[in-house]
Amino acid sequence: MCFFAEKPLIQQKNEGIVYRGAEKHYLCFPKIIDQFRTTSMKVTNFSETNSLLNSFVREIRDVSIQNDRLRFRRNIERLGEIMAYEISKELQYKTIEVTTPLATAEVSIPDEEIVIATIMRAGLPYHHGVLNYFDGAENAFVSAYRKYKETGHKTFDIHIEYIASPSIEGKTLILTDPMLATGGSMELTYRALLTKGNPSHIHIATIIASQQAIDYCMQNFPEEKTTIWAAAIDPDLNESSYIVPGIGDAGDLAYGQKD
Repeated sequence: MCFFAEKPLIQQKNEGIVYRGAEKHYLCFPKIIDQFRTTSMKVTNFSETNSLLNSFVREIRDVSIQNDRLRFRRNIERLGEIMAYEISKELQYKTIEVTTPLATAEVSIPDEEIVIATIMRAGLPYHHGVLNYFDGAENAFVSAYRKYKETGHKTFDIHIEYIASPSIEGKTLILTDPMLATGGSMELTYRALLTKGNPSHIHIATIIASQQAIDYCMQNFPEEKTTIWAAAIDPDLNESSYIVPGIGDAGDLAYGQKD
């Protein structure tokens, strides 16, 4: 549950988290859940079925493999490609006629305008994978990052400092982030993108999510037009809000540690 604040608020007390947004500030209470509310939001957890996707998830988790940065980025990209293919099954289609060397043929192609939005920096290879398949899509980029308040990394603000996006009015918005830990960055990114219009449908596409983040997104995104896709959903967060068992820091694994 979120409330708008007229003035900047300071993150965090036990009862809620304050996110500093692009134009407004949001005070969010992830633990307040309406027990009588039901949701029709579709959540797909690919780890519950057997597919090649699980092999790539295994490699990005495995400490004996994940430190090969080139391989890690490529596996993230592959997972983005698979995710794009699965999302494509849920789109609206139209039939067109094409001319071959011998005759004509009818082909069904997507009939939606798509915008792929990513949270930098960890989301870049994942975004690239989704774009490989939705190669005619428009693109949006948002910098959302944690700014920790102490060396123990237990409390933090989420900051957005940059957004580059086309209009998303009436379009299909695919929000990509390889790690969905608390759901706070994803929600704040979505709120920032709403300054560019109101999308017709939202696909939240992640690789590793915590159950807490899934629950949070289900409570804070419009249920009638949001679909959540995850390669795997893990049960826990540690005291620094890292997903457990997770994979570690996806941005550091892809591009090296930041100072």
